[in-house]
Amino acid sequence: MISLNTTLKIEKLGARGEGVARGAKGPVFVPYALAGETIIAEVDGDRGKLVEIKEASPDRVDPFCPHYTICGGCAVQALAEAPYAEWKRGLVVAALKNAGVAAEVGPLVDAHGAGRRRVTFHSRTSQKGNTRLGFMQARAHDIVDLDDCPILSPTLNGAIEAARAAADALGDLRKPLDLVVTATDNGLDVDLRGCGKLEFEYTQKLVAVAQKLDLARIANHGFVVIERRPPLLKMGIAGVSPPPGTFLQATAEGEATLARLVLEATKGAKRVADLFSGIGTFALRLTQSADVHAVEMDDSALKALARAAHTSQGLRKITTETRDLFRRPLLIAELNTYDAVVFDPPRAGAEMQAKMLAGSKVPLVVAVSCSPQSFARDAGVLIRGGYTLESVTPVDQFRHSAHVELVAVFRRTNTKARGRGRLLG
Repeated sequence: MISLNTTLKIEKLGARGEGVARGAKGPVFVPYALAGETIIAEVDGDRGKLVEIKEASPDRVDPFCPHYTICGGCAVQALAEAPYAEWKRGLVVAALKNAGVAAEVGPLVDAHGAGRRRVTFHSRTSQKGNTRLGFMQARAHDIVDLDDCPILSPTLNGAIEAARAAADALGDLRKPLDLVVTATDNGLDVDLRGCGKLEFEYTQKLVAVAQKLDLARIANHGFVVIERRPPLLKMGIAGVSPPPGTFLQATAEGEATLARLVLEATKGAKRVADLFSGIGTFALRLTQSADVHAVEMDDSALKALARAAHTSQGLRKITTETRDLFRRPLLIAELNTYDAVVFDPPRAGAEMQAKMLAGSKVPLVVAVSCSPQSFARDAGVLIRGGYTLESVTPVDQFRHSAHVELVAVFRRTNTKARGRGRLLG
């Protein structure tokens, strides 16, 4: 039952960036409200819709985007810089505490840089042929039609125009599309999803779009429609041509920050395993000073990594292995041949691989994660296996969202860790 004009006192900012108040039947989550504010909300169960701010937080600032609270892309724009950084750091602190792991968490590192270098637009074409293109509305299935987004990097200039032109070219199909646009050193790279296999007529329309707008490449579900020049990304001293739609860190500054932390942690290691390596974000930098074995289940990503290593000067030995680490993690005997192991799994984490590491003699393990919750679970596995969690550094490349990355350093000890990085209880 919807309760209109309910007065609420916001106690804190929640894990999704929503204000959390104490309602008559439990917590109420109110998007865009801030801690310490008194508000009027329309309440439906445990969800609230902000109607009016009666008493604003002293930490409230003016949002910079006119689409804020309408577009679902940003959760927190109205919070001042210092409390925002503490809230986001707190997401990591809370995840570790909830998993029973006591650890020192460093200050949040801002890695937004120039902005996002990759963006996913959504498009819908009506039966009348009108196409809307932009981001999904907050908590809705409608699209916010965009002509600009202030959190995108200048390298993505022209991305909206390119996505709109591609969507218009396929408009007669009347299919909902996702259009991933990536900024590369050789131009914009577009990967389409949702249209299925295309007939010749439509591929020719996309070719015309690429030529008119000088795009580097257009692909459909990962299959190249036209590549006018190979998209290129610099990783260390290597140049990588990524497969269409492959995983990539959201910002250039985010990638550089994560890589810097990994390289600092592994300094001096001569033989390193890079697990869930992708196209070589860490491997191609690590191999400037160490022999590296890169393991990844996406064969096309590994081939791109191998090509980049083969065509670059000044790198040490690098080997690759296509392997599903969720089903077949590296075993203890395999792990014991390395001085250090780096792992950067998807959001689900790497529980099975963490169990193998926990039983190994690897002196140093560096974890990179985009999920504090799955990381905290895996950290507990490593600590129970005798590792000390030396440091946790939260990294913010998804500014204004509830997403946070981190880099953590584990070192092998002979007994269960005591002090920093210990298990609670």
